[in-house]
Order: sequence, then structure tokens, then C-alpha cells
Amino acid sequence: MRDPDHASAPVRTKRAFFLLALTVFIPGGAQAVAGNRTLGRRALTVTLTCWALIVIALVVALVNRGIVIQVLAKPAVQLVLVIVLVLLAAGWILMFINTLQIIRPRLLTPAMRGVVAASTVVLMLLTGGVLGYGAFLLNTGRDTIQNVFASGPSMDAVDGRYNILLMGGDAGAGRTGLRPDSMAVVSIDAKSGRTAMISIPRNLQNAPFPKDSPLHDVYPNGFDCGDECIINALYPTVEADHADLYPGKENPGAEAMMDAATGITGIDVQAYVLIDMDGFSSFIDAMGGVTVESGGWVPYNAKKWPGTLVNTHWFSPGTKDFTGKQALWFARSRDFTTDYHRIRRQQCLQQAMINQFKPSTVLTRFTDIMAAGEDLLETDIPQSQLGSFLNLANKAGKTPFKRLTLGAPDFGTTADRFSTFPVYSEIHSRVDGLLEEATDAGARSAAAKKSAAAAKKKSAAKSSQADQSDSGDANSSSTGPTKPATDAESAVPEAIEGSTDPEAVPSTQPDGSPITEKYLVQLEINGQRTLISEIAANNNECSAP
Repeated sequence: MRDPDHASAPVRTKRAFFLLALTVFIPGGAQAVAGNRTLGRRALTVTLTCWALIVIALVVALVNRGIVIQVLAKPAVQLVLVIVLVLLAAGWILMFINTLQIIRPRLLTPAMRGVVAASTVVLMLLTGGVLGYGAFLLNTGRDTIQNVFASGPSMDAVDGRYNILLMGGDAGAGRTGLRPDSMAVVSIDAKSGRTAMISIPRNLQNAPFPKDSPLHDVYPNGFDCGDECIINALYPTVEADHADLYPGKENPGAEAMMDAATGITGIDVQAYVLIDMDGFSSFIDAMGGVTVESGGWVPYNAKKWPGTLVNTHWFSPGTKDFTGKQALWFARSRDFTTDYHRIRRQQCLQQAMINQFKPSTVLTRFTDIMAAGEDLLETDIPQSQLGSFLNLANKAGKTPFKRLTLGAPDFGTTADRFSTFPVYSEIHSRVDGLLEEATDAGARSAAAKKSAAAAKKKSAAKSSQADQSDSGDANSSSTGPTKPATDAESAVPEAIEGSTDPEAVPSTQPDGSPITEKYLVQLEINGQRTLISEIAANNNECSAP
């Protein structure tokens, strides 16, 4: 190793590649065995320290991955890691340059000199380049966190839960300020991550404000000026007329919406997330799309069909792999249906995004996701909370959300106009019950009740079967043998909350052929909008794979 002058050409070649391999897997190893031992020992100390830290991190991640996520999500830690990675990349490149000197290319055959030199350059790019790219990704994430999330101390859970107002909207052409088109309070159990989502219809009226809200004096009886005071009008109203009531707040409209959401639901809403609709589309694309199981026909507006004035297109029922633009259409569509259909689809899409937003997606599409994130979100969630919330999001993706819509179908039907004349005491009671279910204890209790109900049904079915058997024996001369009922036949299927009676939704054309997009377009051309509404009546039925 240290005196290759008298070695044969094949041995010199083997020596060269052995030293390069040492520099790849044990930086400093080549210097320790064939070069400057002092430099080698120092490089080996750094190498072994890095390997030890990686092993410790992996062990901690296996035991409690949340700790690793919480540490790595801190911008200060990310800055330190960026500097460390840049230094390690530079050091590794210097080790390769020094290794090439130790190899002494002039001792190699002319053909092997080029091969060894090229191999050294490639290995330098693969090792130092990977570390440099890792530093770039970390710095990109750090910038996004600092630009999107607020500074300040972490929030404390309220009654064991974090309650966040999620709003979606845009300030597009023809709008006076921003009007949130979708609103939901997301309540997350601080221990289990079990999540409840309370959707607030955009046309909810008479929203009350808690007594400690500055708007309580302005609207002592709630936001009650009639149709102009539906809940999504509160944001631009406060921005235009009452921003001074929230001094020092960067977004008075969002603060007002949080106060209203607290009064509406009866739970303390601590933070908000405002999602820009155009940014939402970009974010879905950055994730590589999103998959949703759609239960009915969902309309969306696009180019006019040739030779017609109709610009309605349709998503058919079934599994849909949506692009960002398609997901946005799916989430916002309410033609031929109601706001409540749209709310249900938004809930499905949100659950699907949580389910499909996995670490592998983040790693492979990191820069695109981070770039989209800055255009997507505005929030007052503090940076220091990000790690714990990422952990909760990981837990939340393992259990389905509990959902409640403050209007049809959870509170009567559309005809009941609950959103126009809401009973807030009833809402508060239902929300309390929902939050109780969205805990580990509540889930166990619900499972036990469901199991007991199923056993009771099964017992009743067996008893009924026995009675029929006895009756059949007594009347065997007039009736044939009775086939025993199977569990599938005797079990009563669980009703889907808010679902449409499938028998009431047309599934075929008058001639018995399947419904198609072409058929729906022809119905609209014919002016048969009522029939279209009947066909689309179950497009609120969807699920997240």
C-alpha cells in the first residue's frame, strides 16, 4: 500500500480501486493505510461519528419516530444540518483528491490512468453531490417553513385536543376580497391523532361570537343581518370594516373566522390554515395526484361541447386518479346539487390527501411540494409546532376521520334550511359527542357497541329462524323445506350517514343502457335539469382509498 513502485501493473490497478473504495465507504481509510496517517485519523473520527449518529437516529426512529421528526422539523436544527452537510461534502471531495494523489496515477498503465481518473470524478459527484443536494433540500424546506409558518411558542392542547380552522378560498375576479368557499374545524386528539372534522356550510347564518371576542360587542346577537351575513361574508366584512379590532394581527379576517368558529362549534379554535385554491391545485400535482373513490356523477365546467352552448363535463363514478386541476373541480362542484354535496366530497378529498401524503412522496417530490406549499398555505401555526403536528398527521392517516356537517344531511334535509336557522345548542351537543368518539376510549366504546349490536341482530336472526323452522314443521304438509338464513342474509347493513337511497337515483337510460357523459350532456341540451339532478343526487358519496 505504501510502496507501490516495485509492484506489478495489475497490483497497482487493484490498489487504486481498493483505495477509492475505502474513500467511498470509510472516508479517511485510504489516508490511514497508504497516506498521511494524521489526516486519516481525523477523517476517520468524523466518519465514525457520522455513522454513530446515523445509527442512533435509526434506533430512535424505530422506537419513537416522532422524536426524530420533531427534532428535524426545527428550522434551527435544519440550518445546522445544512452547514454540516456542506462541510461534509467539501471534506469528502478533498478526500478523493488526496486519494488520487496517493494512488499516483503515473504508476498506472496509460489505459488505466483515464479509467481511474474518470472513476474518481464520478465517485466525487455521487458522494459529495448527494450530500450537497441533501443540503439544498433541507435549506428549501427550512425556507418554506419560515415563509409559511408563524414564529412564537407552541400551542397547548385544549381539553386534550388541537382545534384548527381550515379554510379554502380565493380572491378571484369578480370577488370583493377573499371569501372562504369551504370551512371546517379540524379537531385532533393530542395523544392518538384521532381526528374529527366539523364542516361549516358557507351559507350558515347568525354565527355567534364568544364573549371575549372583539366582535361580540359589534354583533351581540351574532352575525345576523340576513342573507348578506352568511358566514363566508364575515372574512371580507372584517377586513374592510373592523380590522382595527384585531391590532397586531396579520390577518384580521382569519382571526374573526376563528372567533366565529369557536362560537358555532362551542370548542376553542386555536389556529387557522388558509388554503389558496390555485395553490391547492399545484400542491396536488406536486404530490403526483390524488386518488378518490367517487360514488356518483360529478359535473364540472370546461370547454363547450362542439355545436352546443353546454360546457358541463362529468366525472363518472369509480376510482379516480385526479390531477390538481381535476381534484379542484371535484372539490368545488355544486352544479345540479347543493353545497352539502360539495362539503362531503371535500371531506373525502382531505382524507385521501392525508392517507396518500407519505414520507416516500415527500422525499421523491420534495422540491415541488415545498414550492407549492408557499403558494398553498397561510397559517398562524407556529414553526415550533410543526414537528408534533407532523407526528399527529402520521397518526391521523391511520384512522378514518369522524365527520359532521352543520346542515344537511346531519341536521335534517336541505329543505329544512337548518343553515339559515341554526340551533347552536343542538350543534354544541352533537360536536361534544363527536369529539368523544374521536378518542381511543371513544373508538373502543363505539366498537364494543357495534359488536354488541351485531351479536344482538345475529341472535335475533337465529331466533327468528328457529321460529320459522318450528312453524315449518307444524305446517310441513302445506309448505316446503325452509332454507337456513346465512349471516349475510340475516345481517342488516349499516346505513351510510347522509347517503342517498340508491333506488331513488337513476342508474340507466330509459332503454336500459348505462348512463354516459354523452347522455347527460344531451339531457342538458334538452333542458331536463331535474332528471340530471336526480342522477347526480348521490355524488356526495365517496371515500378515500
